[in-house]
Order: sequence, then C-alpha cells, then structure tokens
Amino acid sequence: MQETALIIEDNEQNLYLLRFLLVQNGFIVHEARDGIQGIRMASELRPDIILLDIQLPELDGYAVAAKLREDAALRKTPIIAVTSFAMVGDRDKAISAGATDYIEKPIDPDTFVEQIRQYLPRKNP
Repeated sequence: MQETALIIEDNEQNLYLLRFLLVQNGFIVHEARDGIQGIRMASELRPDIILLDIQLPELDGYAVAAKLREDAALRKTPIIAVTSFAMVGDRDKAISAGATDYIEKPIDPDTFVEQIRQYLPRKNP
C-alpha cells in the first residue's frame, strides 16, 4: 500500500521539489497552498504524513499544526515542519505547536525521503 503525503506549501519551487522527491519514492501526494486549505485537506484525506511550511498565507504553520492536533483522527499523524526558519528556538517552537519534527530548508534531496520515512509506521503488505 502506498503512503500518502500532504504537502502544505505556498512556494511553487519548494512544492515542486517535495512533490518530485515523494512521487519518485512511491508516495501519493496531495497539495495545499495555504493553512486553511491544508487543515481542510488533512481532515478529509487523513494522510500518512504532513509536510508543513511555517510561512503560509491565511494561517502560519504553527497555527496549522496546533489546529491539526485538535483533530483526534490526526493526533498521531506525523507533521514535519519543513521551513527556512533556522534561528535558535524555531525548532522548539514548531514542536511545541504540534509538529513531530523539523527539517530546515534548503532540504537535502539525497536524504530527505529517508528523513521523513522514519516517522511513518511500518505497514504490513
């Protein structure tokens, strides 16, 4: 069974790279361009993993992560903040808001998929 990923990202170049890497590694990919659309899609789709930018229109990634954690069906879904926010305390702020982990942009295309796979539950064939 293929894993599903929801990418919540408003930057077209970042979205393209994430989508490309995930599709090439067998994921089914869904995309949201802002925080409100991301929350709605996550609730409807129940993806295996959510990749969340912090700088988003409508709601920032911190608010999105907190809102997603309010949904009982999404409480255990890994939310990975993928962001260029790299100042001291940014990682802790993302995790405090509800993210499972934090990956800085620019991502490393050679290791990115393995970085996020560690958060996916193993599925039985």
